Amino acid sequence: MLQILHPGTPEPERAKIVSVQAESIDAMLAPGNSLLESLACLLADRGATSGALRLSGGAFRPFSYVMPAASPDDEHVAWFSDRFEVPEGVRFVEGSVTFGLRNGDPWLHCHAIWIEPGGVRRCGHLLPDQIVISEPIRVCGCTIRGADFMVVADPESNFSLFEPRPQPGVDATPAHPKALAVRLRPNVDVCTALETICTDHGFKAAVVQGGVGSVVGTVFKDGRRVLPIATEMMIRSGRIEPETSGKLQATLDVALVDDTEAVSEGHLKRGDNPVLITFELVLLAA
Repeated sequence: MLQILHPGTPEPERAKIVSVQAESIDAMLAPGNSLLESLACLLADRGATSGALRLSGGAFRPFSYVMPAASPDDEHVAWFSDRFEVPEGVRFVEGSVTFGLRNGDPWLHCHAIWIEPGGVRRCGHLLPDQIVISEPIRVCGCTIRGADFMVVADPESNFSLFEPRPQPGVDATPAHPKALAVRLRPNVDVCTALETICTDHGFKAAVVQGGVGSVVGTVFKDGRRVLPIATEMMIRSGRIEPETSGKLQATLDVALVDDTEAVSEGHLKRGDNPVLITFELVLLAA
């Protein structure tokens, strides 16, 4: 499995995990506001400040995004492309979202798939405060209580990233069903890390909520490989379930874009997909 040397000092703890209470959500986002404003209002109405969500259907107009790119300096292992604009708008397909707080204000991290005019299928990192919903979009997943996803400085990668942090004064004892807010650090395999987390926390099975991050290239279960190391990935669906031996095994259906702008989709191969910079999600006991 490939390993990437980041410019900073690695944390000994390779996964940040906080027990939370999860509440399911299934709603429609109406046209007229930015994605950030729409989701902030939706969560606020439910008394929540963080969650792991999936979006589907609808449209945005205008629309803007970035893709992964090579780093311009020695301070980061990868960076972002120049901003892309689609003023005439796009048909939205699906996306995964980590919703939380940045400097105390609502913020989100979203990787998604969409169709641009002319039928071009794209994937990338959305600019959530600058894209406007033009046709209703479905949002489902869960909000969390007991922790917030908070943007914090990461001394290993030199990025500012979402990480689950306990909410002061809030009882973090999980209700049923149990849930965990998770951030995976670089160089841990996504599948096997989630299997270990579930085993260590007594989950007999789990469903992935949300799922936004990056891996070092990609190896798919069917043998296909993405060679460029800089990617932006979303989990389309994910489960951790016992195989015939009883050992937990993760099945993650993902979509990603690499720094050549190529879009790839499929199931991750276990043991061959280390995190590049971060991976954020919620595990919900099944």
